[in-house]
This record gives sequence, structure tokens and C-alpha cells, in this order.
Amino acid sequence: MIIGVLKEPLPETRVSLLPEHITALAKQQVSVCVETNAGLSAYATDEKYTAAGATVATRNEVLQKADIILSIELLNAADIEHCQAKVLFGFYQPLFNAALIKSWSSKGFSVFSIDMLPRTTRAQSMDVLSSQANIAGYKAVLYAANIFPKYLPMFMTAAGSIPPAKLLILGAGVAGLQAIATAKRLGAVVEVFDTRPAVKEEVMSLGAKFVEVEGAADAAKAGGYAVEQSAEFMDRQKARIAESVAKSDIIICTAQIPGKTAPVLITEPMLHSMKSGAVIIDLAASTGGNTALTKNDETIHINGVTIVGNSRLPGTMPSDASKLYGKNILNFLQLLISKEGNLFLNFDDDLVKGTCVAHAGEITNERVAALLT
Repeated sequence: MIIGVLKEPLPETRVSLLPEHITALAKQQVSVCVETNAGLSAYATDEKYTAAGATVATRNEVLQKADIILSIELLNAADIEHCQAKVLFGFYQPLFNAALIKSWSSKGFSVFSIDMLPRTTRAQSMDVLSSQANIAGYKAVLYAANIFPKYLPMFMTAAGSIPPAKLLILGAGVAGLQAIATAKRLGAVVEVFDTRPAVKEEVMSLGAKFVEVEGAADAAKAGGYAVEQSAEFMDRQKARIAESVAKSDIIICTAQIPGKTAPVLITEPMLHSMKSGAVIIDLAASTGGNTALTKNDETIHINGVTIVGNSRLPGTMPSDASKLYGKNILNFLQLLISKEGNLFLNFDDDLVKGTCVAHAGEITNERVAALLT
């Protein structure tokens, strides 16, 4: 079997597999064909891939030779036209790209999207969303600190005292928890809001204050994700968040609901209540953002407040981001490779079944199929 690794289009800087991942596949009698300069942005040269046992080829050669194509971004029409692979595997966000996935399915491709991986204990070593969100949370705080016009920690000097920055984090998932840890290390005072009361203990263990709003819908069966809330709860939530927003120097937004537009937690009036010089880093920008004015891949300014819409922060650490992403993919690939090194699609495995969104000309994921009816 041959696995093909494509070079991602800019601004994506990550790559699906690094040379260090190739060695493990070679031991399973699996060959890897890598597009020329695929890992260059992640500091992995073609020479390093070759030394690890991979073959370096043109994009069309990879598309025509491989049994499995690995990509992070969606393939374009020309790629699909030339592709001879049986399986397409990447980070395809099918809940937002259902029509495209259907068109791929109609051409006979089996499509696996790693962001659809069920969130179970067994799947932790394959959880791309968590590994990349960890980086995003870390970099969000560093980015904010870099453009914030004041210190983050408290300083007591002969010239006077500087109070610590007040940092608010919306969403205590993987990104939010890493943001807490990073902000605390830098000396900020941190408050955290999340609709899931179950995360309170984790938040407090990292030294942050948990902002509670009573009456949240039960998220116990949502696989670790947030869920939609009632209108009554949303009103109480807005009032409580408004208090924290007005006194915050930095806000890190991470709140998202799988397959849906991100909830707007910071309204325009709240933005007008913020201090001049305040900074918002919105990691939910690609799905609409947590503020009323967020624009994806843009930085805007309103009354002295800077709003950074950036869902690509993992790509600012392409080496480690690719290392973690590639390890997640490598772990999942073990489920698709037989002992003889051949492609083996075992749909009795809940992780294989859950991650597969199209097979044998059909949309196999119920949530994706529902979007097409």
C-alpha cells in the first residue's frame, strides 16, 4: 500500500506526516510518497523524507500512485480529477462542506475526516482537535501579550506599581485550559466562563476564577463539547459576561459548537464598554466568532479595542503542530492497515465508522447526510 502526502496551499504551513512518522509506516510494509517541498514550511526538507524512506514526487504523481491521500486542507477540483486513490483522509470539516463531500462520494472515494473522530478514551491518541487546540490556546495568549500595550504580570518598581492584567477566557475546552495555564505563567489574573459546570474543577486547579451562570443545559452526552442553550439561560449568560468583559484587558474566545455557527457571546454594546487598549483573540473566527464584529483572518479596531479573528494559530508553530498532527494521523492509520500492510476498512470499529463520512458512493455519516436533505 502507498500513502500519499500532499503539500498544503498557503497560508497552511503544516504537513500531514513528518519524516519521523515515515519510519513507523515502513516497518509495516507501507510505502509513503510525498509531494515535492510538502514539509518545507514545517522545516522538513525533501532530503529528510528521502532519508526516512519516503519517495518524493510531483503532486500529480502522488495523486495517481497513492492508495490513501493525506491532506489537511480540502482538495481542489484538479486534484480530484487526477486522483486515483481509494481513500481521501484529512481535516475536511464535512459539517460545513457537506456538498463537496457528496461530490467526492459520487466519484467513488471513501472519505475520512479526522475532525469527526468520536471523542472517547480510546481515541485520545488520535484526537487532532485537541492536539491543535492546545497549540492555539498557548499561542493566543502569547499573541495577545505581544500586542497588548501593558504588562501582563504585576510589577512593583521604584517608579511605581503596575497592576496585573485581567484576562477573560470564554470556553474551557482544550484551548481554553491551555490559555489559562499560559496566562497564569505570565502573571495575569484569569477569569473563565463555560456553560459546562463540570469543567469548574479543572479551571480552579489551574488558578483561575470560574464564572458561574445557573441553569445550563446538560452537556454530559455531547462528547466533551458545548451544547446549545435556552434563551433564558442566554440572557443570564450575557448579563454575567458583560460584567467580566467591561473590566477585562484581554479576552481569549474559544467557544464553538460542532457543525454550527459559533455563539456570539460578546455583543457590540459590550465591545463599546471595554477599556481602550484591550485585546480580543477570537479562535472561533472560522465559524463566525464569539464577538459580534469578528472577521475571520482579519484584525479590526473599534474604539481602541483590537479584535483578532484567527483560527490558524496552530500554523504559527508548524514544526510542533505537524509533529502532533502527524502522530495523531499515524495512530489512526493503524486502524486502516492490515498485518500484511494492505488497506483494511473495518467498519465494525467505532472509530473507523465514526470518522468515515463517505463510502461506496454514499454519505455514511448521519449528521452530514442530514445537511443534504
